Amino acid sequence: MSEPRLLLRGVRKRFGSTLALAGVDLEAQVGEVHAVLGENGAGKSTLMNVLAGVIAADEGDVLLDGAAWRPHGPADARSRGFAMVHQELAVCPHLDVAANVVLGIEPARFGIVRQGVATKQARDALARVFGPRAIDPRTRIADLPLADRQLVEIAHALATAQASGETLRLLVLDEPTSSLGAQDAQRLLSLVRELAEGGTTVLYVTHVLEEVERVGQRFTVLRDGATAGSGEVSATSIDAIIRMMAGRDIASAYPRSTRAQGEVVLSARELAGARLPLDATFELRQGEVLGIAGVVGAGRTELLRAIYGLDSVRSGELKVGALLGPASPARRLAQGIGFASEDRAGEGLALSLSIAENLTLSKLGRSGPFLPGRAHAAAAHWIRELGIKCSGPRQRVQELSGGNQQKVQLARLLHHDVDILLLDEPTRGIDVTSKAEVARVCDALGAAENRSCSCPVGCRNCSVWPIASP
Repeated sequence: MSEPRLLLRGVRKRFGSTLALAGVDLEAQVGEVHAVLGENGAGKSTLMNVLAGVIAADEGDVLLDGAAWRPHGPADARSRGFAMVHQELAVCPHLDVAANVVLGIEPARFGIVRQGVATKQARDALARVFGPRAIDPRTRIADLPLADRQLVEIAHALATAQASGETLRLLVLDEPTSSLGAQDAQRLLSLVRELAEGGTTVLYVTHVLEEVERVGQRFTVLRDGATAGSGEVSATSIDAIIRMMAGRDIASAYPRSTRAQGEVVLSARELAGARLPLDATFELRQGEVLGIAGVVGAGRTELLRAIYGLDSVRSGELKVGALLGPASPARRLAQGIGFASEDRAGEGLALSLSIAENLTLSKLGRSGPFLPGRAHAAAAHWIRELGIKCSGPRQRVQELSGGNQQKVQLARLLHHDVDILLLDEPTRGIDVTSKAEVARVCDALGAAENRSCSCPVGCRNCSVWPIASP
């Protein structure tokens, strides 16, 4: 076998008392799609940031095409044939699509951007990513759905590599299909194959193991910051990969408890929003888990936002219990409805605040002033119940992995003691074990017959379902 494109040996990284990388070994060949797998908090993001030049490893060797790879920063890495698309998007929502695609590589003459050339560069990159589904490069990013924003960032990565004059040697895709519908996901996988056939090595970080089977040649599994296993995708079963990731078998991952159908707690009839949905009719009963399916752009997110009062209702009937008509988000929360956004970084969480603050801020009006001791005790309870991997209640949410951030968003609703949970893509970007945990929590909530306080701090008016840990 020829010299590997990327070789890592014994890579370690520590942040204070936390050992984020405890000895990572990885080898990827030229033109290979190499899947990087692991549970949330396993060290995948830290490792990718080392490769991108965002942080430097404390120990170990990183070689790219046989030469030591230690870029001085992301710009240096990009100029040497590296590109990375993060799970949490780094787009500028106030700029249009074309400006985002050529951001940092704007063609200029005498300090003036050549708009015609920039637009052509953007159109070429967008065509590779979006395929026959045309997108207007003059559209403002903020006006695009989350899935299209993700595709725009991938187009930016391709345009950046082309503008540098370097061959795109190494491309990192972190959960690239987490917000995409089936058609766009298939287009992206085809693009990944096309890039690999052209000699680009792709590190494909994902929790969707079916995609690994479809597009990957080899894989490496991280667990607790170290390499837990690797091998050929075609010669390894999905069950074996899951065991490497979790360190155990995951049995009965998606329980379905027996329950009695309760009264209608939420209903809509011919509901129409400002743009979407056009005509939605449904009934949600107490103790029921109601799935809302559809391709990207069908109006799933818009339906939940209209129910919660984030988007306006144009016509139709919306009823919560005996209460008829639309209401503000604050009113909906007071009525016992909680909403978890698919965009947890932009809408669902205050990333710069601690876990305890994120969990308790929405309940201050009922529980009195913010008392750190009570907030930390409540946070410790939910950290334990949901298995949130963190250093403690005081840790800032932005320091957590995507899956653990998602658990914090869910824990906030549970702490607030809502009766109806509107969960928009609740398993987006989280690992198989965390997905099973979310399914377990939803099943336990729906199946609970007796509501009693299990909170250790005796919160005022607190009434949460006790959720047994597995």
